[in-house]
Parts: sequence; C-alpha cells; structure tokens
Amino acid sequence: MPRSVNHVASKARRKKVLKMAKGYFGRRKNVWTVAKNAVEKGLTYAYRDRKQKKRNVRSVWIVRINAAVREYGMSYSEFIGKCNATNITLSRKALADLALNHPEAFKAIINEVKDATPVSRPDNAPRVKNTAAAAVEAPKAKAKAAPKAPKAEVTETPAVDASAEEVPVKKARASKAKKEDETTAE
Repeated sequence: MPRSVNHVASKARRKKVLKMAKGYFGRRKNVWTVAKNAVEKGLTYAYRDRKQKKRNVRSVWIVRINAAVREYGMSYSEFIGKCNATNITLSRKALADLALNHPEAFKAIINEVKDATPVSRPDNAPRVKNTAAAAVEAPKAKAKAAPKAPKAEVTETPAVDASAEEVPVKKARASKAKKEDETTAE
C-alpha cells in the first residue's frame, strides 16, 4: 500500500505562510524555511507592538494634558491628583481630546480642580481594576494597613504547682514560659 502523506494540507500550510511573506526582500519571500522564520519573527513583533502601541498612545495623551495644564500653572501630576480628589473620573483620552479640541471645556475642568487639595491614599497602593489579581492583593493591603491591637495588661494569678501534670509540647515554649515567670516574679 502506498504511503499517505496528506500533501494537500502541508502544501496549504506552506502556501499560507508564503502568502504572509509577500513583499519581503530576497529569499525571505519564496524559500519555505527562510520565509517561515521571517513570518514567525514578524508575528512576534506584531504581537509585542500591539501592546506597545497602547502605551505610546497613552503617553501622547499624557504629553497633551501636561502641555495644556502648564498654561494654567500646574503640572500633570498635580492636575491628576486634584482630579482624583474632586472625583473627576475622565479618562486621559477624554482629557487630551478636551485639551486639544475644546479648550473652553478643559478650562472649566481646571477651574473646578484648581483649589482642591490632592488626597493621598492611605495604603499608597496603585488603583487596580477588578481582576483576579486585585482580589488576591486587596486582603494583603488591608492586612498591612490594619492597626495592631494594643497589648492586654497582664494580671497576676496565683501560681499553682502542676508541673507534674502538664507536659510542655515543645521545649521552646517551656523555656519561654519560664522566662516570663521569672520576669513577672521580679
């Protein structure tokens, strides 16, 4: 019986990769092994840069807001802190658009924010959207910020000699108990 290699599927796979390599220079466009590597690398760059594009656009918004706010004698960080203090929850994209296309509306926001004092968060942790990571980190932050309870006062109780009946679980606990007894006796 002849060997079955499913050449139709493998040829289609190669054809798809070579189609993606269209426009590449030299052997990268028509030699299978070279084209496969070039397309793979190109796809990893594309994935990385889709994330990077979002960062770059956000930084452009921040630059625009900063430039618009400096005209009114504030820095970007002051402005954002005061916006948070007055519960103005406009996104940086919306603020940048207002600063660029609607300066009167942006001036109204600045006038509303100008006298506010920025409030720092008590735990000084960055704000996190509702995600699984936030659910895990929130109890940790609360535990760190929770004030410790004051130590209770020690009241003296009559000492009962029951050393024969009680056996210490660990030697460390027994020695600690002896040290405490010595300090309270003094």
